[in-house]
Amino acid sequence: MQPFTTLQAVAVPLDVANIDTDQILPARFLKKPRSAGYGHFLFHDERRRQQAVPLDEPAYAGAGLLVADRNFGCGSSREGAVYALVDGGIRCVIAPSFGDIFASNAAKNGLLTVTLPEETVAALRARLKAQPGATLTVDLPAQTVTDPHGTAIRFEIDPFKKRCLVEGLDDVALTLEHAEAIAAYEARVATEAPWRVPAAVG
Repeated sequence: MQPFTTLQAVAVPLDVANIDTDQILPARFLKKPRSAGYGHFLFHDERRRQQAVPLDEPAYAGAGLLVADRNFGCGSSREGAVYALVDGGIRCVIAPSFGDIFASNAAKNGLLTVTLPEETVAALRARLKAQPGATLTVDLPAQTVTDPHGTAIRFEIDPFKKRCLVEGLDDVALTLEHAEAIAAYEARVATEAPWRVPAAVG
């Protein structure tokens, strides 16, 4: 997982509440292999239906941040929605609230979710709409978002989630931190209870 420390990127304002995971990644694309990348399916239907997701506007080319309304990522618990955002170049989403499972999936895949008060997020979106293509800076170690005017806004984050994002630790990497203890346990079992060790195949 790619570590997340500091990100300065073009930010896209999304003035729609309750954006669900099916809007982020329509279900019919879940059968596609992850190895092919999900980025070109990001907001696939929404980008063709309306202007509320203006990712295709020239001002937002190469965007790395979304500033959304409340309850972003609600709906079904599809990890593919996070894949689509990350593969599409989005490393951070700022919103007043998130779907719980979406936020959990995001942290495990290198996508930072920043929760700020609703009025603060609305003010950020207004500034971004007034200046399309403006950048925000997110400093995860300092836990700040800096707006286009240079104002730093502090956010809170769970310390464990912060550590995993800063160090780029997914679930596999976290398990491998205990590799020596696991190996010692397996060696002890092989000696003390060999009947519990699976027989070699082949």
